Formats: sequence, structure tokens, C-alpha cells
Amino acid sequence: MRLNADFDQRVVVTPEAYRWVDSPMAGVERMMLDRIGEEVARATSLVRYAPNSTFPSHEHGGGEEILVLEGEFADEHGRYPAGSYLRNPIGTAHAPRVGEQGATIFVKLHQFSPEDTEQKVIDTRSAEWRPGLVEGLSVMPLHDFEGEHVALVRWAPNTRFQPHAHWGGEEILVLEGVFHDELGAYPAGSWLRSPHRSQHTPFTGEEGALIYVKVGHLLPD
Repeated sequence: MRLNADFDQRVVVTPEAYRWVDSPMAGVERMMLDRIGEEVARATSLVRYAPNSTFPSHEHGGGEEILVLEGEFADEHGRYPAGSYLRNPIGTAHAPRVGEQGATIFVKLHQFSPEDTEQKVIDTRSAEWRPGLVEGLSVMPLHDFEGEHVALVRWAPNTRFQPHAHWGGEEILVLEGVFHDELGAYPAGSWLRSPHRSQHTPFTGEEGALIYVKVGHLLPD
């Protein structure tokens, strides 16, 4: 399978375009955002777990990055409520399960450098926010490795950022509010992937926004 597999192209997926498909396990559905491969794949997805559902134990052959969006995700290592950010490096393993709440997660698979070996669990509900580069922005760094940077960014209402180019590309998941640039408006649930050296001028309106953002990970081979 090849879905949004040309990383030189800009991609936008908004919630009205969601098409949930069943995974091999009952009670687990996926909204595929990009994918190269079949059941074992380089993939970016939203995954929705029904209450009291499970997924078999598996090893992360290419690493796994998770942001818990709704409910509570869990495995044999712990419980991770909405707002939890997890990184499981290459070679780690777990058996996901969820309870009565169910869970929805944003997950990226097979996208780790072999040298990126730090396992992480961050509760973003209590982690520190730092001032951003312009007034109205707050940043919560989540991960940095060899030019790849991951953070949450909170945009106050009516905040504007300067025009800029994305060295190594940029990926955004809008978590709250509405994110804007000169190309469109992106409500909560929207996913954007912009290629290496693309440019835009982002801003917010009255709603403000909270976004997950990853940069520097889409350099051409």
C-alpha cells in the first residue's frame, strides 16, 4: 500500500475526509494518513480503540511515537490518559489495551533513526510551557534528535507568525481550535504535511489553536 507516499507533496486531511477502516483486531479501527507497506508499514495514523479492546503484543521494528488524544491508552508498562506523549524506540515491545473509556491515539510507526534510543512518557497536562518566538505562542518541547524536533505549540487568539520555510519539512496535527495559513483554515482534527523547503505564514483567529508539530524529519534521501 502507498498512501500519501510522495513526501515532496503537501498533504492536508481534514476531519470530514476521515475514513475509518478495521484493523486485523476486533474493536480497533484506523484512519490512515500516510502509509508505505501493508500490515507492517512506515505509517502515520489515527487509531481508535473501542472500550475494553486489546491489540496483540508486538515489537517496534522501526520505533513507535504516540500522542493520546482521547480516553486512556494502556499497556503492561502503564496507563496513559489523554495528553500523554510516548516514544518506544526500535526493539521495544508492548501489548496495548484500553478500559471502559476506550481511546483514540495519533501514532507514527517505523520512522525512528536506529540511534534514537530514548524511551519517553510525557504527561503534557503537567509539563512546562515555554515562551514562543512571537507574542501569543507557547511551546512545550517533546523530543529533539539530529534535526528532528517535536513539540506542542499553543497559539493565543489572533496570533501571527512570520513567513518561514520548512527545512526538513513540517507535520502538524491540530488538537484544538482552528489553525490558519494563507492556504486555508484547519479545524481540530486536521493533519497537514508540508515538504522540505515549503513555505507558509501561519496565524490564528478568534479561536486560537493547539497543535502537535514535528519538523526536520522529511529531508530527501
